[in-house]
Amino acid sequence: MSNPPTSTQPIFWRDSELPHIELRQVSDGRAVCYEPHSHTQWSMGAITGGQSTFEYVGRHYHVGEGSLVFMNPEWVHACNPVDNQPWAYLMLYVDAGWLAGLRFRLGLLDAPLWQDIHCDVSSSAVLYSGFQALADWLQDGRVSSEQKRNDVEAFLSEVMVSISDTAEQAEQPFPPAPETLQELARYLDGHCTDELPVEWMAERAGLSPSHLVRVFRKHFGMTPHAYQINRRIQLGQRAIRRGAPIADAALAAGFFDQPHFQKVFKRLVAATPGQYGQPLKRLPDRV
Repeated sequence: MSNPPTSTQPIFWRDSELPHIELRQVSDGRAVCYEPHSHTQWSMGAITGGQSTFEYVGRHYHVGEGSLVFMNPEWVHACNPVDNQPWAYLMLYVDAGWLAGLRFRLGLLDAPLWQDIHCDVSSSAVLYSGFQALADWLQDGRVSSEQKRNDVEAFLSEVMVSISDTAEQAEQPFPPAPETLQELARYLDGHCTDELPVEWMAERAGLSPSHLVRVFRKHFGMTPHAYQINRRIQLGQRAIRRGAPIADAALAAGFFDQPHFQKVFKRLVAATPGQYGQPLKRLPDRV
């Protein structure tokens, strides 16, 4: 199967009958720059051209064509071009609950509950070619959703078994946070759209503002403000995936200024809300 024409804009693929997965394809990543962020999903990426940096919970990699990268839910990361050189990639985002269930059925977990996977990068040619084939298959409108669902499960089963040797004990990227910081993070999860000055957060945690910023970054990989903004953009993404207009998604994410929402969204998602909200339905006809 052929790839779609080269585009400087990211392509997103989603299917309402497969809500547990989402695919992203970028043909020219020089215009795609990320700030450190995290996802609620488990993510898998493939560098399909050129090279890039991969920063993952404080670890730094230089990855090139043929490399695979893996990201646990909530683990902070960023991929960016090297010296403005061309690079291209695929990303697959998988619902963590669904994937935990699959790993349980495969006998890799004792219970269908998420457990972090300690595997950052891979050079497996088999998994790399399988990922490329799956991406083409998903974007082909002539293939049924049922067949795609079966192929996704088969491919991810192969991936999970392949990395199972390192999946038992995931190396935690940050030391466990004290209960006061965990409580603050939980509060931010539920109130991320509120205007919460760092002074208020510091008082709640019983720390000075400067000390709070330092220790929160130490335990969560980002400052309290960045953590809150990351959560707000995740809300905006969910609203867009449900079909909400951009203005409504901005409000759902706590942004009363739509241009500000678009600016912050692009910094963390490396795409505009409009691009994210128009997923590809099928590949162009073959020639």
